[in-house]
Amino acid sequence: MIFHSSFEYGYLLLPVVGFVIGLLGSVLGGGGGFFFIPVLTVLFGVPAQVSVATSLAASLPICIAGSYGHYRNKNVDLTMGLTFSAFGILGAIAGAGLTSIMTTRQLKVSFGIYAILMAIYMLISRWKEKKSEINGEPLPDVKNYMRIARGGFFGFTSGIITGTFGTSGTAPVQAAMFAMRMPFKIVLGTSLIVSTVNNFSALGGHFLLGKIDLTLVYFLTSGAIIGALVGPWLLAGIKIGRAEGPLRFWYAVGMILFGLLMIVTGE
Repeated sequence: MIFHSSFEYGYLLLPVVGFVIGLLGSVLGGGGGFFFIPVLTVLFGVPAQVSVATSLAASLPICIAGSYGHYRNKNVDLTMGLTFSAFGILGAIAGAGLTSIMTTRQLKVSFGIYAILMAIYMLISRWKEKKSEINGEPLPDVKNYMRIARGGFFGFTSGIITGTFGTSGTAPVQAAMFAMRMPFKIVLGTSLIVSTVNNFSALGGHFLLGKIDLTLVYFLTSGAIIGALVGPWLLAGIKIGRAEGPLRFWYAVGMILFGLLMIVTGE
C-alpha cells in the first residue's frame, strides 16, 4: 500500500539525513537501508512495518546511483554480482511476505540479531586473515565451486534480509566476498549491484503487502541521491592499502552497535 503521511517540521531534517546515508551507503556498499531503519524507527517513531517498505523505496535510488559510480571507477565484479543477484531475487520475494506476519518487536529484534551475527562473521574472517599474516602462512585459495556455492547461499540470505527488514542485505554479501578475499573497493561496488537487484525485487512485493510512506521517501531521496553520487567519486581518490583491515573492523563494530540499539529499543 502506498500513502502520503502528513507533513511534520522534523521532516525538514530528512534531506540532510538522506545525504549522509546516501554518502555512507555508496561508500560502504550497502545502499543505506541498514541506516534508514534505525533512523526512522528510533528518531522519528515510524512503525517498523512502514520503515521497512519506505527504506526499500528510499534506498533504491542510492543503489542505482552508487552502482553507476562504482562501475565507472571499475569497482565491480559482474560475474560475482550476477551470481549473488540471481539467488537474491528469490530470497527478496520470500522475505517481503514475512514482513506482513511479523510484529514490530519481532522485526526490530530479529534485525538486531541478524546485524550482530553478520558482524561477528566478518570479525572472525578478519581474525583468520590477521593470524595468517602473523604466522606468514597464506590462506588457501577459494575454489570456483566454493565461490559459486557461497554466492548462492549468501545471495539468497541477503535477499531474504532485504525483503524482510527493508535493508540492502549487504552484510551477508560483503561477509562472503571478504571471506573470498576480494579487494575492498570491489566488494563495495559489487555489493551495491546486488543491493540494487534485491531492493527492486523486494520493493515489488512490498507494493502489494507493505506500507510505503511516499512523503518520507521524497524527503529522504532528495538528499540521498546527491550523497550516493558523491560517495564513489570520493572513494576513487582514496588509497585503501593497509587501512582495509581497520575499516572492515570498524564497519563490523558499527553493525554490532546498530544491532544492539534495535534490540534494546524493540517494543
